[in-house]
Amino acid sequence: MSIRKSISKRIRITRNGKIVRRPMGVDHFRTRKSSKNVRSKRKTLSIDHAVKTIMH
Repeated sequence: MSIRKSISKRIRITRNGKIVRRPMGVDHFRTRKSSKNVRSKRKTLSIDHAVKTIMH
């Protein structure tokens, strides 16, 4: 059960069935990062099919 809980905190499933996650390193020590880097990490990243099959 702990594996599903940890996965549910990190990913979410969209209406179309895609699995998306946040990029790593978004909030911690944000002042050190460049503004270009911070802007690029606002978007969510999709998880490829190989990882989806492992999770099922």
